[in-house]
Amino acid sequence: MRKPTRPREVGRGERVLPGVWRLRLPLPWPGVPHCNAWAIAAGDGIVLVDTGTHEPGSLAQLERALDQVALRLEHVRLLVCTHAHADHCGQAGPIVERAGCELWVHPNLEHFNAMADDPEAAHARRVEVARQSGVPAEPPRMGRPLAAGPLRPDRDLVPGVEVETDLGTWSVHHTPGHAPSHVCLFQPERRLLISGDHLLGRVSLYFDYGYSPDPVGEFLGSLDGVAGLGAGLALSGHGRPFRDVPEHIEANRRLVRERLDAVRAALAAGPSTAYDLAPAVYGEAFRPEVAGWLLTKLLCYLTHLEAGGAVRRIEGEPERWEASG
Repeated sequence: MRKPTRPREVGRGERVLPGVWRLRLPLPWPGVPHCNAWAIAAGDGIVLVDTGTHEPGSLAQLERALDQVALRLEHVRLLVCTHAHADHCGQAGPIVERAGCELWVHPNLEHFNAMADDPEAAHARRVEVARQSGVPAEPPRMGRPLAAGPLRPDRDLVPGVEVETDLGTWSVHHTPGHAPSHVCLFQPERRLLISGDHLLGRVSLYFDYGYSPDPVGEFLGSLDGVAGLGAGLALSGHGRPFRDVPEHIEANRRLVRERLDAVRAALAAGPSTAYDLAPAVYGEAFRPEVAGWLLTKLLCYLTHLEAGGAVRRIEGEPERWEASG
């Protein structure tokens, strides 16, 4: 008997605080069924933070979520994206066109625009990384980019820039690691943190590989920066809002330490390609359907350990890694 499939999520809107609405938008990924956009009251309209992916029907899902809280796309006075991943900025273009608003994003967009500008070149780069890592077969082609096109921000979303809303002024904090373009927004009087994917209610790590020297080190530094803000409530990119922000920060640090320890332990058996290390590091979680996702993270852990002198890479075809000392 064929197992019944789970119904696809639909757009939903709900008020979280006076003047703050959570817009839960469906995603096409089985393990990540939805993401959050946030609407914040601002004068006669709203500031919209993040967008969901761009695919057939996606704009209607956003409109459905907005309608449930008595809002419309035409109410968007400013669009802000926490980072340049498709589920957070994919339909920025259509929103800007419909609302006539500005788009503010951090300027480090190479990791996103490379795919949106030239999908074939981006796939070729992915194949080369896989080959160098010892993957025995060419990775499958990724589906459509789930974005309406490259991002062309009207203003760079960098520290020092402020976002004005009815809840007060939000400061911008660059939090690279998950993505080079990642920022968090903080409202100090209300101790509200829009955390994007830097902090989630369920600890889940991901880092873009190859666009910065040490994504894991950057992520740990970003955790330290956010810890110093004293946030009392986090509005994250996926899942429900959560209050125990310090505990979530420590849980992320702990998981990074566990993964780094697992990589060092696996290399104790001798030099290895990243691909051959992955089953020892991830165990049964390393399955074909998530192999690319996990291998990307593993390469970032290896790069971080290399930066600290704990491992070194052995050049060759494919590239291998070994413990130092």
